[in-house]
Amino acid sequence: MPLVTPAAPLDYLGVDALVDDETRDLQAAVRHFVDERVRPHVATWFEDGRLPARDLARELGELGVLGMHLTGYGCAGTSATAYGLACLELEAGDSGLRSLVSVQGSLAMYAIWRFGSAEHKQEWLPAMAAGRAIGCFGLTEPDFGSDPAGMRTRARRDGDDWILSGTKMWITNGSVADIAVVWAQTDDGIRGFVVPTDTPGFSAPEIKRKLSLRASVTSELVLDDVRLPADAVLPGGTGMGGPLSCLNEARMGIVFGALGAARDCLETTIAYAQSRQIFDKPLAAHQITQVKLADMTVELGKGLLLALHLGRLKDTGTLDHRQISLGKLNSVREALTIANTCRTILGAAGITLDYPVMRHAANLESVLTYEGTSEVHQLVIGQTLTGHAAFR
Repeated sequence: MPLVTPAAPLDYLGVDALVDDETRDLQAAVRHFVDERVRPHVATWFEDGRLPARDLARELGELGVLGMHLTGYGCAGTSATAYGLACLELEAGDSGLRSLVSVQGSLAMYAIWRFGSAEHKQEWLPAMAAGRAIGCFGLTEPDFGSDPAGMRTRARRDGDDWILSGTKMWITNGSVADIAVVWAQTDDGIRGFVVPTDTPGFSAPEIKRKLSLRASVTSELVLDDVRLPADAVLPGGTGMGGPLSCLNEARMGIVFGALGAARDCLETTIAYAQSRQIFDKPLAAHQITQVKLADMTVELGKGLLLALHLGRLKDTGTLDHRQISLGKLNSVREALTIANTCRTILGAAGITLDYPVMRHAANLESVLTYEGTSEVHQLVIGQTLTGHAAFR
């Protein structure tokens, strides 16, 4: 018999006491949504390589999490910390679910909210906040991921119109999107464009045969001389500063979100270890198991404390974008280590979809890469420490 009542991993540090009641209630509401709507089905979605994105978008809109950290236009106007904790709960369900919300709110909606015209905002943001319209964000190209400034997608003037040509790759929500925010080279530098996906010349073939983020819509965007009116361009955000600021918004969701996947792995593993009998006692009663569980709990707790700190800096307007790199690097790297270690405790059972651990581990391989690889964030930190840019 245990000498003490078992504690959940994050209860160990009393993290709930570090957030206010309203934020805690919001987090609980998102966790309830995930428990009721996502967990019963997500293993099948992952196995089948599909996600009912449109249905989920409307339900997430009703829940109030789409663009929740933005103000006006039907958005909830919550704190960055509340948004982060919502992302933690969403990714505890599946990284694909959090990706849907991150791309919708922190990339597509944020780009329109910050850089769009009044007409763009009125036309698109209320529908996107409600989940009636889905957005995607076209920055990455087949040959330009970590170095997006080299993009080949081009926008040229033709009278009063714009003509867009090029290809974007690895675009979440692309095949189900109603609106795409596409970044392109122009004679005046990189600009963003609001592109309705029913515009002639636009297509978004879905990427299949994925071994990660299978419960997520991932697409290529093909722009074949897409003609847009003059007012399709985002008035603000000239240069790479525009899309990079959007990426920083999404990275904040990842800082918290990846820890949700880690928490789900750890909670699942503790429960399994309590019930699994080996050598005449529970697996949880063996020293090697407890050492692994203890180390994972330490890293999960440290990661969440860092995430909360960064969230509070953002809420006070004092967050430096380079600090986000530290959070993204740490959260995803440690979450992936936790997922892999949990798999070892579950043994052969850990490779099945009866448990979420291998699914989370596979998803986190994508999260490790998108919104800046670990190497890119290490170089951001290195430049901050030394003053030398080592990207080339």
